[in-house]
Amino acid sequence: MEALGFPVLSSILQIAVCNPVRTLTNQMIVLAIVWRDEAFDDSEVNSITLKQLRHQVMLVAKAVDATFSKGDAIAIDMQMTANAVIIYLAIVLAGCAVVSIADSFAPKEIATRLRVSKAKGIFTQDFIARGGRKFPLYSRVIEAAACKVIVLPVVGDDLGVQLREQDLSWQGFLSSANQTQNPRSDHYSPNYQSVDSVTNILFSSGTTGDPKAIPWTQLAPIRSAADGWAAIDIQAGDVYCWPTNLGWVIGPTVLYHCFLNGATLALYHGSPQGRDFGKFVQDAGVTILGTVPSLVKAWKSTQCMEGLDWTKIKTFCSSGETSNVDDDLWLSSKAYYSPIVELCGGTELASSYIAGSPLQPQAFGAFSTASMTTGFVIFDENGVPYPDDVACVGEVGLFPLSLGASDRLLNADHEKVYYKGMPIYKGKVLRRHGDIIKRTVDGYIIVQGRADDTMNLGGIKTSSVEIERVCDGADECILETAAVGVATANRGPEQLVIFVVLKKGYNSSAETLKMKFSKAIQSNLNPLFKVSLVKIVPEFPRTSSNKILRRVMRDQMKRELSVQSRL
Repeated sequence: MEALGFPVLSSILQIAVCNPVRTLTNQMIVLAIVWRDEAFDDSEVNSITLKQLRHQVMLVAKAVDATFSKGDAIAIDMQMTANAVIIYLAIVLAGCAVVSIADSFAPKEIATRLRVSKAKGIFTQDFIARGGRKFPLYSRVIEAAACKVIVLPVVGDDLGVQLREQDLSWQGFLSSANQTQNPRSDHYSPNYQSVDSVTNILFSSGTTGDPKAIPWTQLAPIRSAADGWAAIDIQAGDVYCWPTNLGWVIGPTVLYHCFLNGATLALYHGSPQGRDFGKFVQDAGVTILGTVPSLVKAWKSTQCMEGLDWTKIKTFCSSGETSNVDDDLWLSSKAYYSPIVELCGGTELASSYIAGSPLQPQAFGAFSTASMTTGFVIFDENGVPYPDDVACVGEVGLFPLSLGASDRLLNADHEKVYYKGMPIYKGKVLRRHGDIIKRTVDGYIIVQGRADDTMNLGGIKTSSVEIERVCDGADECILETAAVGVATANRGPEQLVIFVVLKKGYNSSAETLKMKFSKAIQSNLNPLFKVSLVKIVPEFPRTSSNKILRRVMRDQMKRELSVQSRL
């Protein structure tokens, strides 16, 4: 099956022609990307127009043609800068596949992704600039990569590192575009491919073994863009900012949200945790701001965004973690109580499976609908689906057909990972996603955690997230909590253990918190639930995508309790 008329990247570059708002006459002034570098907070916001973006993407695509072959996998391990976006689009335009690697990865993780994807080259920076400091990146990449590395300077035009013989500077790479058949022509003819050809290789978090290599086809960008239009109401003229990285699913998703819906992409080249980022949001006139709950919690805790004008924001988005209602209320208040659209999905889905909607009343920390082309049921522990109109809690099972969802993995058995052992519904095997979700009496959906983050307390099945919601508000000293159920050595009932990270400058004892947690849980959840142990820690173990590794904490407590029982 051939792609419909033109490949996805061709459609992005033709937006200036096809979109009635972006005519050929005004494409010189319509902004495609706005950005600011960290430490330049009093400077004007930088910008690139659609015409300039089109020219630069085609120039880089010509250089990709001169350096690599059609179909090659080419990695990007960079901060999400304007240049990183141009490189991403150019790789796809040239008929190659982007390999997404987060800039936070250690050499071993980089090497694994390069090996699994069979990448022929990688784009990176000499350093990462963040918080006024420079952190080595090229040195990490060459420790992992034997393939060709193209290196961009983090500041200015000159590299701050000595390159290996086989590697290229950014300027040296661009000069290779002059060796193509039409070096003086700005035009680049897009590479026509079938609809199931791979445009991007992304990875799961990889908490055990190799991370799953998930290929995105030509359908994935279309699905991502449709989600942005339907759930977030992205329109031409919007300025859309979501601090992320091309190594995570939200990075490529944001690109397609913007460029296939005609919005302007806003990028901050630095850390989003401080006031500098908030000032950029203000100065860039951001109308849609994407976040993750832990980031919002940090903003609220440090009060770093006080006094800034975010009133141009019409919509907030949130994904990646379970939202806190109080934090959401605080965030919404920064822009005349604008709505917060929740999105929950996965890399393998190229989108969300549940979302908020501007056409429905929204509730903080909740989802109001299934995403477009997605269907699901909630089933009990025996695999029996609950009726669609019944309030319930259970594991979600996705309908097997969903636009843009994966149909293969590069290094694992797709059927085994997503379908083996799943219930059958109306004659079709449901697709595994692994979330435990709750449907309320009002029809809202609340994510309770992962299927492996549930516990059995006194014969009652509950989720870590449900307990954490209650414990987070038990005392003002608490930054965040993580609840795990630990089975004792004699296979008795699971014991409830609460891990706690305290806010900076606050102190408390484990015994004091244990009493407060017990009271809060028994008052708000179940009087039979008992907190066995509280452990105060400086931070939680997390995956590279910032998800809490409750499994690691559970295993740690099992070992500690086992030692105590032997003593």
